[in-house]
Amino acid sequence: MAASRTVFIAGAGIGGLTASLALAAKGFRVVILEKAERLEEVGAGLQLSPNASRILVDLGVKDALAGRAVTPDAISLMSARSGGEVIRLPLGEAATTAAGAPYWVVHRADLQAALQAKVGQHHDIELRLGCQFEDTATHAKGLTVVQRFGTTRQQDLALALIGADGIWSTVRQHLFPDIQPRFSGLIAWRGTLEATQLPREYASRRVQIWMGPHAHLVAYPIAGARQINMVAVVPGTWNRPGWSAPADGNELKNIFASPTWPGPARMMIGAVDNWKKFALFTLPEGNEWTKGAIALLGDAAHAMLPFAAQGAGMAIEDAAVLAKCLSEAGSENGAGIPAALHRYAQARRARVARVQRTARRNGTIYHLEGPMALARDLAIKAMGARQMLARQDWIYDWRV
Repeated sequence: MAASRTVFIAGAGIGGLTASLALAAKGFRVVILEKAERLEEVGAGLQLSPNASRILVDLGVKDALAGRAVTPDAISLMSARSGGEVIRLPLGEAATTAAGAPYWVVHRADLQAALQAKVGQHHDIELRLGCQFEDTATHAKGLTVVQRFGTTRQQDLALALIGADGIWSTVRQHLFPDIQPRFSGLIAWRGTLEATQLPREYASRRVQIWMGPHAHLVAYPIAGARQINMVAVVPGTWNRPGWSAPADGNELKNIFASPTWPGPARMMIGAVDNWKKFALFTLPEGNEWTKGAIALLGDAAHAMLPFAAQGAGMAIEDAAVLAKCLSEAGSENGAGIPAALHRYAQARRARVARVQRTARRNGTIYHLEGPMALARDLAIKAMGARQMLARQDWIYDWRV
């Protein structure tokens, strides 16, 4: 395969698939390497605020998500201390109109399937399943990308290689072996249930964030509002890599059995029959993202805590900026690619770092207890919904 205008992407997750569509829209040929034999659901729900959804809309993914993505009416901040809602932040169609793009909650598998379907329709994108990135070599014509299909090795020329292969990135290990994920001391439990299993009040089209002592609970509708996605975050020492370790629901019920947790939160926890858990790892700020004609994207570059609901959003933004910078490189022979990738990293670094800090701060705020929790609740009420939403404008209003 000739290197001219060909970009290889390692990883067919949300970031890698979005990057392939964004690059193809700029006239590049794209080859995606995915070590899995088939794409399967990893994780459950995710939130996509307008900064991310407008990119997906521009890439033509909206129709494929019809009937699956949910536009919630509101975000409700709930307090375990008071047992109820502290504030409700309105979203819905009015917010969509104001932002020029929707706020979606969606099952990760539905989004991945929509992106994969769009990729499959594009003649300039090739998805190689069961294909593991192995190595690269730099030369005058660009890169040689070494891949492995089972026991067969293959080499192809490429203009650039993008590592979109997640927090345990093989590409990052190849570039920067000293950069390793760090365990946060927090464990996320996830599960889904049918919306009909909950009282209507707790199965409505809204995002609920229950804040409590040293833990929090998030619930929102997915799959066309037919299911509820649940995520509980608690401290712990268990820190195995992975996304879907089987978990004993009784352990989580015991954590939330404290009288400091109100009945509705315990009821929602108890309604889930099958829990999975995953340890929350992050990458430190300030790492290098690029080296020559190779760049990292999404969690491979900047894995963060999920408490700003922007992990997928940042990967989607990365994809759009990366495609823009590469399209402006102005070189068919690869000479301008390293500088273009460097510009991509420089354009993204400050924003991503700010989101990382916001996520950490939110985690601290959610987990307050006693007098500090009371002060938090009073401060949120005093701020009011309009001001709280305005504080999110720097995230939601972002455009490429």
